[in-house]
Amino acid sequence: MNLAQAPLRTTWRIKQLHTSEDMQDRARQLQEIGFLQGELVSVLTRGFVGGDPLVVRVGMSTFALRKAEAQCIEIEPKAPHA
Repeated sequence: MNLAQAPLRTTWRIKQLHTSEDMQDRARQLQEIGFLQGELVSVLTRGFVGGDPLVVRVGMSTFALRKAEAQCIEIEPKAPHA
């Protein structure tokens, strides 16, 4: 599952980033702002038109991401004790 598919206000763990060859810069930018493997992440809200952009919390920071960026972020359930 990717972050764009996540139900609102549920917490997930980032499993990995998936990007194509032409999107390597996007992956690097996401990593630089905190979208790293193992970090907790949640979607707080989505835009009214087509669900774009998404307001996302990773760690203690909040960002607006395009849907295409959120689709690059593979997520998994967080561990029960986290």
